[in-house]
Amino acid sequence: MARTAEKRGKDETKAAEKKVKSTGKSAGGARGGITAPVTPSAELAEIVCKNDLPRSEVVSKVWDYIKKNDLQDAKDRRQINADDKLEKIFGKKSASMFEMNKHLSKHLTAKKD
Repeated sequence: MARTAEKRGKDETKAAEKKVKSTGKSAGGARGGITAPVTPSAELAEIVCKNDLPRSEVVSKVWDYIKKNDLQDAKDRRQINADDKLEKIFGKKSASMFEMNKHLSKHLTAKKD
């Protein structure tokens, strides 16, 4: 049975922590960058959830929300027509899919260890 991205992330974190404890050295970049857990703002948590998630999972959940609520523009699928929740994140009524990550990053905080 295939593992979910969340389960895979937890397994990678456990493996990295075990390596750090056994060798005393850093985990060599494990769980960094796009896989590092981030904390969503209150506005973004209404869409994705309030738990810490990898950035890739946040983007995936936002896309699920956009598709579920049919928020892509009918004529130009690259444009996202924001509802009330997304407007809080984008700061405007419409945004392109290319600028979405820029707006999301303002609502994500890197997890402090």
